[in-house]
Amino acid sequence: MHRFYAPGLAFDRAIELPIDEAHHLARVMRLKKGDEIAVFDGRGAEAAARVEAVAGRRVTVRATAVRTPAAESAIAITLAQALLKSDKMDRVIRDAVMLGAAAVRPFTSARTEVPRAAVERGGRQQRWDRTVIASVKQCGRAVIPPVLAVQPFREMLSSVQDELCLMFVEPANQTAPPTSSQGSVGRNFSCADLRTLETRVPAKVTILIGPEGGWDPEEVTEAVKGGVTMVTFGQRTLRADAAGAIAIAVLQYVWKDL
Repeated sequence: MHRFYAPGLAFDRAIELPIDEAHHLARVMRLKKGDEIAVFDGRGAEAAARVEAVAGRRVTVRATAVRTPAAESAIAITLAQALLKSDKMDRVIRDAVMLGAAAVRPFTSARTEVPRAAVERGGRQQRWDRTVIASVKQCGRAVIPPVLAVQPFREMLSSVQDELCLMFVEPANQTAPPTSSQGSVGRNFSCADLRTLETRVPAKVTILIGPEGGWDPEEVTEAVKGGVTMVTFGQRTLRADAAGAIAIAVLQYVWKDL
């Protein structure tokens, strides 16, 4: 059954789909009056529905029965991802939402190659929002997680201080403490084995993934001082656009939240 986003979902009246959803139903899927579909409101409610009218760019549907969407994760995982070039960020958001992320928090870091101004001028936020809706429709969720406004690294770090925060670092960071540009060496730290997190099942967690160029040593130092837990994927260095999805899946397995 085809699924469509209907933020005005109600059972006591017919509702009109948003323009993008109406276009997809009528022009892409070529559904017509009387066809059965599913609709969800983005806040957790889902229903079976029937197409009542297709008129130009307007599509009206009526909910007919409650449906049970895919269950939301018991652990609220926020993926904090450094901005990536091209459409890589779109794929990161798509996969994070598909795996059940509660939010995506883009940020700029010292080695980010995408200027924040380019994001603000280029309409990427709107594209990311559309990517979220498409991913929610595909994976069976009925909750639309937010893609938060882009922040600089330090602002992002200060906003997640009150929760478990895991920073995935490159294998080289396991043995050498970061060194700042002023020449002072940050305090030593050890990387947690993912298996040791089995007994630390949180209500919510933020995962920090760096850019293509990796973390700047000062960022690692600052995160360590802020109480962030350092973790790695062992001896392998992963692509920045793949690491977030892998981290979410591994942690869900570790915390038995699949």
